[in-house]
Amino acid sequence: MKYFITVLLALTAAPALAHDGMHLHPHADHSSWLPLIAGSVAVGLVALLAWGRK
Repeated sequence: MKYFITVLLALTAAPALAHDGMHLHPHADHSSWLPLIAGSVAVGLVALLAWGRK
């Protein structure tokens, strides 16, 4: 039964179910990921500074 469920879940996650519509999340081929990475690094640095001053 465990094998059957694993195969069933793998089939439901197949790329054939993907759509060509607009996504709300960035992909590597778009330049919109750069501000997200820069913002994440900035938040991480501020958190490290705050943790170090504690």
